[in-house]
Amino acid sequence: MLCSAWLLRAGVPGWPRIPAAVRLVAGVLALWLAWLAVVQARHVGVNFLLSVLVLVWVADIFAYFAGRAFGLRFTKNKLAPSISPGKSWEGVWGGLIGVTVLAFAWVAADAHWQAAVPSFYSRMAQQGWWMLVITVLFMVAMSVAGDLVESLIKRSAGVKDSSGLLPGHGGVLDRVDALLPTLPLAMMLTRLTTTL
Repeated sequence: MLCSAWLLRAGVPGWPRIPAAVRLVAGVLALWLAWLAVVQARHVGVNFLLSVLVLVWVADIFAYFAGRAFGLRFTKNKLAPSISPGKSWEGVWGGLIGVTVLAFAWVAADAHWQAAVPSFYSRMAQQGWWMLVITVLFMVAMSVAGDLVESLIKRSAGVKDSSGLLPGHGGVLDRVDALLPTLPLAMMLTRLTTTL
């Protein structure tokens, strides 16, 4: 979180000042940690892994539609205009609302169907509802941070899409950018709360 905040604060002009070797190592480390988290989450169970993946997708979808519908109506400042001019605070709030509804619905579904493998949300709710709410807030913030860091990298490189494999979607990296910080964080929180 601190690394993302530092990168985003430096902005597009600060990116080239970071040595290329440091950027490469950081990128490989982020991908490796996310892959390790996917492997661990898969061993925890499909319901768990799916709940983390859907968190990011719902945050993105709700942020997009809330930003389109309400962008700059309530706040007059964009989220990060020099990094990603299309993102608004209203989009962030929309993503947060969407994931909060998802989390409570998933906990209810786990309880109703007596899921053999609890979802990420149910595991956090076992620590108390306050833990679920704080976790959702933090996970959405990390999802947004991952998205913004990827936008920072693209803008610094002067490209619109990270690849041509998914035209109109920003490239492959745009599909996984928010997963890079959220998957390892979900596994870390799960491990911490199960050892408490």
